[in-house]
Amino acid sequence: MASGSNQTIGIDLTAAVTALVGGSPAILTVGQRAKPNKSTDKNNAPALPSGPFTPLKHRTIELGLRGFVEEQTGFTLGYIEQLYTFGDRGRHATVPSSAPHMMSVGYLALTRDEGGRQASDKNGAGSWAWQSWYSFFPWEDWRAGRPAILDRAVLPALQDWLARDRDVEPPGRSLTRDQRVAFAFGDPGSQTWDEERVLERYELLYEAGLTDEAVRDGRAAPPPSAATMLGQSMALDHRRILATAIARLRGKLKYRPVVFELMPNSFTLTGLQTAVEAVAGRRLHKQNFRRLVDNAGLVEPTGSATQATGGRPAALYRFRRNIIAERPAAGLRLGQPVVR
Repeated sequence: MASGSNQTIGIDLTAAVTALVGGSPAILTVGQRAKPNKSTDKNNAPALPSGPFTPLKHRTIELGLRGFVEEQTGFTLGYIEQLYTFGDRGRHATVPSSAPHMMSVGYLALTRDEGGRQASDKNGAGSWAWQSWYSFFPWEDWRAGRPAILDRAVLPALQDWLARDRDVEPPGRSLTRDQRVAFAFGDPGSQTWDEERVLERYELLYEAGLTDEAVRDGRAAPPPSAATMLGQSMALDHRRILATAIARLRGKLKYRPVVFELMPNSFTLTGLQTAVEAVAGRRLHKQNFRRLVDNAGLVEPTGSATQATGGRPAALYRFRRNIIAERPAAGLRLGQPVVR
């Protein structure tokens, strides 16, 4: 910990661990941490695995993170990458006010659920659960078409906020609030959607006081109706970290073969497309996707087939790892989504 001007700073390590569970992207959550702040962690909101970095105990930050995840859940992490350092005052509120100001170093981690395996309790791992991304961000799932919550709740609430505070613009913004809403959410009723703007959308809802976290952190007055509190809340600033992780993974699909970190060793092309759609949050044209995968050279046949699909035997494929050495940007340049 460092100190200056009577302010002590602590470093917290937080992991957004993602797997495909039942064909949908899920995040690994743990129960509330010890001594929760009643004003900031109400309703026992789910949290991401995390803990304080201690230089005398942890040789590196990454080893510290891996240790926390295994201690709290029993999971041994494979692929991880650092996301961002989160340090906004008030978003990691603790009591008393003299407690250290926490800087959270967020990580994205990918793993395979392996059929819903249970975490080992050899290290005394506590309670944990897989929870769908889309319970926290229901407006991000376009696989069945434009989410009804956008036009029913999200956009009307944002329009009310714009009308109420139209003349109040925070300093230093290059875009007005109206422009930021249009940039993040598109026009009402439009099928135009940039799936990578997950964080921008969450930050707008937070700024407008439409999330539990904003009210909890004292950033905004509660809106007229609790029904406008959008998406399931998380402890501390963990929903912001999760939004950053989702955006990073969605963007990385297009230039790195990260989706295979979530896939079993062998899979069908339909299974691969379902996984990509689940992460991207949108439907893709089947033939275009097959052509994309073939042209990218990302997979190769195993020579085996499966009848688990219920129809004709489906060929099994595996990730062709040589692609990493052959091409620096080996991802899936996703085409236009299927509009329903």
